[in-house]
Amino acid sequence: MAKSPDQEHPCKAFGWAARDKSGLLSPLCFSRRENGDEDVTIKILFCGVCHSDLHVAKNEWGFTNYPVVPGHEMVGTVMKVGSDVKKFKVGERVGVGVIVGSCKKCESCQQDLENYCPQTIFTYNSHYTDGTKTYGGYSDMIVVDERYVLRFPDNLPSEGGAPLLCAGITVYSPMKYYGMTEPGKHLGVAGLGGLGHVAVKMGKAFGLKVTVISSSPKKETEAIERLGADSFLVTSDPAKMKAALGTMDYIIDTVSAVHPLLPLLSLLKLNGKLVTVGLPDKPLELPIFPLVLGRKLVGGSDIGGMKETQEMLDFCAKHGITADVEVIRMDYINTAMERLAKSDVRYRFVIDVASSLSQ
Repeated sequence: MAKSPDQEHPCKAFGWAARDKSGLLSPLCFSRRENGDEDVTIKILFCGVCHSDLHVAKNEWGFTNYPVVPGHEMVGTVMKVGSDVKKFKVGERVGVGVIVGSCKKCESCQQDLENYCPQTIFTYNSHYTDGTKTYGGYSDMIVVDERYVLRFPDNLPSEGGAPLLCAGITVYSPMKYYGMTEPGKHLGVAGLGGLGHVAVKMGKAFGLKVTVISSSPKKETEAIERLGADSFLVTSDPAKMKAALGTMDYIIDTVSAVHPLLPLLSLLKLNGKLVTVGLPDKPLELPIFPLVLGRKLVGGSDIGGMKETQEMLDFCAKHGITADVEVIRMDYINTAMERLAKSDVRYRFVIDVASSLSQ
């Protein structure tokens, strides 16, 4: 018979969990494994609230295993290290992102692309090799194999840095892989939310001309004056969309709702690249004519491996890039989820776990 969450392991933990597809979160006592030889035990200080957390809490992707403790953008301090841990010491500030395990042996793992390993273990709603469940960062502590723990740069603030562990690497990895780093080139950022606002900042740090592509005219001032975008394009303005045809070298599409791709493809130059990182819950329609006639490319990308995620954190620290956040208490999370569903946040909620999570 399966053990209850608080009986699976010896280390007692406490967090907030969703128990059914209503997605409502409430307190849960559960357990973590004992710190092994290669493990790091972390006291969680802050945890970002990702749109994936909402999808999983409500079972919108269809594979939630309740109870689920969401959260995969956590910053904390090291409480304990195993005898074989080389990279971390007690008291250091560290980060944990989307994954906490992989096979370590396959081609992807050998290339530091653990996120593409067929046996990737996700930070929550997944299973360890012993069959026990993973629980995320809406909790007081976590035990993680040191390979999947990240050094958090000294000058990167915990609150604004936490969302970089998912939102940051989700846009940094495709920008690097697809060559969206050449100064002077023109980058379009579709969608100005948790991912999009970080993509704007990274694009500017790489020296690109950045245009925000949005359906919401209200965001123009914000995009240009606060985030530093060079221009703003409203998709509902036919004249402006027509004037922008064939002007962009790349577009990074962060929209997580179902939307047409043809308008975006039309904005690309010859050899342009449209890379999608949003995860709509239904398939998108892909028109082939603009691809063929403009030798254009449509690609995708999923977070990054541990080496690249560390590189991203160091890049953000060097360039002063953080997410724009609204810090909340743990007991505000259900309201935050309601607001997130309506895109009513600029641009990422971050839970102050250490000072607001109590039994």
